[in-house]
Amino acid sequence: MLGEILRDLRKRNGLSQVELANILGVSKSCIGMYEQNKRSPHSDEILMSIAGYFGVSIDYLKGYFPDNAALDYDKYGLSMVTTKRFPMLGKIACGKPVMCEQEYETAIDASGEINADFCVTAVGDSMINARIMDGDTVFVREQSIVENGEIAVVIVNDDEVTLKRFYYYPESQRVVLQAENPKYQPMVYEGEQLEHIRVLGKAVAFNSKIR
Repeated sequence: MLGEILRDLRKRNGLSQVELANILGVSKSCIGMYEQNKRSPHSDEILMSIAGYFGVSIDYLKGYFPDNAALDYDKYGLSMVTTKRFPMLGKIACGKPVMCEQEYETAIDASGEINADFCVTAVGDSMINARIMDGDTVFVREQSIVENGEIAVVIVNDDEVTLKRFYYYPESQRVVLQAENPKYQPMVYEGEQLEHIRVLGKAVAFNSKIR
């Protein structure tokens, strides 16, 4: 019974067996055997870790609920929130471009419905009229082309990164990066400067802290 429940929880939270194994500090083969009911966790600490991570009780993991009803979410009008782990690539300027501080070992768990590949931490106040504040987490879908007016993560001067509304005018070979704060002037790049500009991705969602 534990195997079915564990597999259901893992998949609903968008985790691979390897990712769950790393979280629990066990091997991938252990997770596989747990899910096939070929082995049970050898200690209560592992059960507690599983229960704590997924936000369920140990009794739930052991199948102590009537007629297995807890797995039938639709029957009871319930839904389980699924999460996904997004790598945090660093801090990004909402103002003047800054060097992106790579933080590849950091990750954030957020809704699995967010269609993004990574996230960044916004720094500064240039995007406040788009409701992106200093310290917010911005989720980004990796793509090299965005539509005019979309908010994008843009690399300028090859190694500086900024978050702005992106506009490209091919007839004049010009890129304009527009802030969402009137105190900031648009950043304009033309001609050979375009060789040092690259769109890293499109901002698709953000999380704000309570202030």
